[in-house]
Amino acid sequence: MIIGLAGGTGSGKSSIVRRLVERIGGCVIDLESYTLDRSGVPPEERSTVDDEPATIDTALLVAHLEDLRRGDPIRRPVYSPETHARTGVAMVAPARLVLVEGLFTLWWEPLRSLLDVKVFVDAPADLRLIRRIRRDLADRGRTVEQVLYQYSSSIRSAHERYVEPTRVHADDVVINDGPLEGAVDQLLALVRRRRVSIAALSTLSANAVEGSSPEGSGAALSVRLPFGG
Repeated sequence: MIIGLAGGTGSGKSSIVRRLVERIGGCVIDLESYTLDRSGVPPEERSTVDDEPATIDTALLVAHLEDLRRGDPIRRPVYSPETHARTGVAMVAPARLVLVEGLFTLWWEPLRSLLDVKVFVDAPADLRLIRRIRRDLADRGRTVEQVLYQYSSSIRSAHERYVEPTRVHADDVVINDGPLEGAVDQLLALVRRRRVSIAALSTLSANAVEGSSPEGSGAALSVRLPFGG
């Protein structure tokens, strides 16, 4: 099963995914790792388009997800947001549950078509900004002034243009404005419901094949399921 999580910066996508993997296992594919390498671009120009879908290597991302679905390992790029360049690769083994998370996960139709479950993670804008500030100060060595400048100059407008509109493609919206476990429980319940739906569809398909007439004269079996997306 492949689950895609989209949502604005600071909505808690990464935290939810990490906690879900801790609870039920799986592998994680983050969109940031597939950011195109810009080591050949002058340093002062590398961060000018950080928050646009065009910065993601979608062809490689889709190819890797197809490999994982087939049960093949992949060599996921390792990307440095500090230098805006790829610094190596990391081997990712296939798993029964694959979690794809990033700002633009639901932006591209070729990627959406690979997702068994599509989720939009949401939180109030002020809370998302607070989380962004905390993360960038702790993990990326930035100052509050730098974070606020980037947020006001590009991140907020990119959210309105590229992230928020993809909410319509989600099977479910997870509100992450309280304890993290509450959001994780919402997603886990959605996963379990979808697993039941997929199992039911597989069973019905098998029954349809078994019940078909050898001469091909039997009536066709038509089944509709409330698949939610």
